[in-house]
Amino acid sequence: MTTSTTQDRENCQNRGDNMLNLVVGATGPVGLGREICRRLVKRGAAVRALVRPTANPERVKELEHLGVELVHGDLKDRASLDVVCEGVTTVLTSATMTLSRQPGDTIESVDLNGYRNLIDAAKQVGVEQFIYTSYSGNCNVPCPLTSAKRTIEALVSEVGWAYTVLRPSYFTEIWLGLALDFDLANAKARVYGSGHSKVSWIAIGDVAEFAVASLENPAAHNAILELGGPDALSQLEAIRLCEELGRRRFEIEHVPEATLRAQLATETDPLQQSFAALKLGCIDGDPIDMRETLRAFPVTLMSVRDYVQRQLAKMSAHRA
Repeated sequence: MTTSTTQDRENCQNRGDNMLNLVVGATGPVGLGREICRRLVKRGAAVRALVRPTANPERVKELEHLGVELVHGDLKDRASLDVVCEGVTTVLTSATMTLSRQPGDTIESVDLNGYRNLIDAAKQVGVEQFIYTSYSGNCNVPCPLTSAKRTIEALVSEVGWAYTVLRPSYFTEIWLGLALDFDLANAKARVYGSGHSKVSWIAIGDVAEFAVASLENPAAHNAILELGGPDALSQLEAIRLCEELGRRRFEIEHVPEATLRAQLATETDPLQQSFAALKLGCIDGDPIDMRETLRAFPVTLMSVRDYVQRQLAKMSAHRA
């Protein structure tokens, strides 16, 4: 990370007064892009979102309610990005096709070539800052998604603008949620491998906070930020925490490492290959030491305990 100075901070703040921030990925199912939009709007920033014509209408309405400017475009359509990027000074990205695949979407067309299109369009209009959401550098099992992520990281860093690459660990809400068969309500969970390796699960809102903080914090400029939650827990430790707080024993299904390695070796769909690789990465573990980063970014991180308590409170309120 770069060294913070008073002059650097003043320059960042002055530039921020005239920024038009483009958020790419604001209608995705994970919600990171919308959370970035919410936090930008709360700060009084001007926000534009790239919206595909096929975007989820409810998510589009949520952006409209926030007062976000909506511009139609598609990462696969290079010409549309010229319009989307017009007048933009900063780009913040969270888009990926992994959980929102539509016809024509592939890792190559969206996560690789789509981002190449966006970088080209952003360069053409003179964008000053680019904040790219990748994933943890510890996730290094070879697969198409990791290859695309690392390629775009390199391209973003070569342009000459102020860049930040965010490398969050596994999202708490996704990997300890229904999307990956972690069912708190019914006390059931799928565990990859033995479940003993530590992972620094990170809340989506905390990743959004780092993205927004990167606009003005010189420590984020021309930097790669490895991001994790406040404590590293194994999958089994997370389940034991859920059992403690929910006062119910979990039914656990183990997926053997050998099964995932066979899937990675034989699967022909690049997306399914990548899912297998990420699960293998979870087996390997992803502990991230946040002490140095938190000295530069005073972010209060959500723990897994806090997350589980909130989910249990929501379930209790819903039953009432």
